[in-house]
Amino acid sequence: MPKITGQAKRLRIYIGETDRYNGKSLYHAIVLKAKELDLAGATVFRGIMGYGANSRIHTARIVDLSDDLPILIEIVDSEEYINKILPFLDEVVTEGLVTLDDVEIIKYGHKELKR
Repeated sequence: MPKITGQAKRLRIYIGETDRYNGKSLYHAIVLKAKELDLAGATVFRGIMGYGANSRIHTARIVDLSDDLPILIEIVDSEEYINKILPFLDEVVTEGLVTLDDVEIIKYGHKELKR
C-alpha cells in the first residue's frame, strides 16, 4: 500500500438510512463504488439525531424512534481520486448534502497481515 501524506480532499455525503439505489442501501452502493474506483477508503457513520432540508427530526430516542436515521459517508483521498466518484454521486444522491473540503493527511496506514 502506498504511503499517503500531505494535501488531500475530504468528501462527506449526508443521506438518510432508508435512501436506496438499485434495490440496496444508498450508503452501501456508494461504498462499493468507492472500492470499485480504488479510493483509499470510506467510512459510514450512523447518526443518533439530525434533520436536513425538510426540517423533519430523525432520532434514535426510544420514545420517538425514527426508521430513517442520518447517515454520513466520509471519504478522504487525493483530488484526482475524489473526482472519480463525483459523477456517480451526482446521479445517485437525489436528496441529501455532499460537501468537499481540503484536509492534510498526517498518517495513513494499516497493520501488516501475519502469515
